[in-house]
Amino acid sequence: MIFDTRPCELGEGALWHPLREELFWFDILNRTLHSAAQSWTFAHYVSAAGWMARDELLIASETGLLRFDLTTGSHSPVASVGTAVTRSNDGRADRQGGFWFGTMGKKTEKGVGAIWRWYRGELRQLYPGITIPNAICFTEDGAAAHFADTATGQVMKVALDAQGWPRGEPHVWLDLDRAGLNPDGAVIDAEGRFWNAQWGAGRVACYGPDGVFLEAVETPDAPHASCPAFGGADLSTLFVTTALEHMDAEARARHPASGQLFAFPGVARGLAEPRVIA
Repeated sequence: MIFDTRPCELGEGALWHPLREELFWFDILNRTLHSAAQSWTFAHYVSAAGWMARDELLIASETGLLRFDLTTGSHSPVASVGTAVTRSNDGRADRQGGFWFGTMGKKTEKGVGAIWRWYRGELRQLYPGITIPNAICFTEDGAAAHFADTATGQVMKVALDAQGWPRGEPHVWLDLDRAGLNPDGAVIDAEGRFWNAQWGAGRVACYGPDGVFLEAVETPDAPHASCPAFGGADLSTLFVTTALEHMDAEARARHPASGQLFAFPGVARGLAEPRVIA
C-alpha cells in the first residue's frame, strides 16, 4: 500500500523515531526531509539520519553531519566530511550509539566515496574507495555490521567491538552480483533477518542470518526500491522508500508509484532504532 504519495526523485533514509512514533525519510536530490506532517528543505543534499533526542536528529548531509531541531527547523554542524564532488547517501545508527554513513560522488564517480562512523564526538573513516555506499545495518546483538558498495553487488559483514568499532576485516556475506541484483538500503528485524531494498528489482528481499533467501515484498509500479525501515506502534510495518531517478518520461508513466513511500503492515517485527550518543 502507498503510505505517502509525495514523489521523491531519490527517496532514502527511512527512519522510525521511537519516542515520537513518527516516520522520517529523505528525498536526496530535492534536498528535503519529510515526515507525514511536514517537510524541510535544506541548502545541501541530505540523505539519512539517526535520532539524538525526542526533537533532535543527527543528519548526514553533503557537507557532513548536522544536528537538526525538529521544533524550530534549525540546524548546526557537528562534523565536516566530503568534497565538492561528493554527497552523503545511506546511513544508520548502530546498537552502541554510533552513527554510520556513506559518501559517494555526485555523478557516481568510481571509488571516490567512503563509509564513516561518528561516535561520541569522534569521526573516523572506516572504508575508503566506495562507489555507492548502501545496506548499512547492524545485527540485533550489536556484534556485527553490514554494508555494501552497490556497484559491486556484494553485501559485506564485519565484527564489531564493545564500542561498536570494526574488529578485523570485512568479508563478503551475500553476493548478489551473480543474480544481477543491486543492494540498496537494508535493516535487520527482531529475528535477525536482513531486509534489503534492491534497486531496479522493485522489491525488498529478506535473507536469514545465514544469508539464505527467504521471501520478498514487492513495491508495485516502483522498480527502484531504495530503503526499508520498520515502524508503527508495534514496529510491525515495513516502510519502503522508492525513487524516480534515472527514469525517463515513458518509464515514469509506466511505473506511476515510483518515488512514493510504501507501507506493508504485518510483514515482520523490527527493532527500535538506537539513540545516537553525542
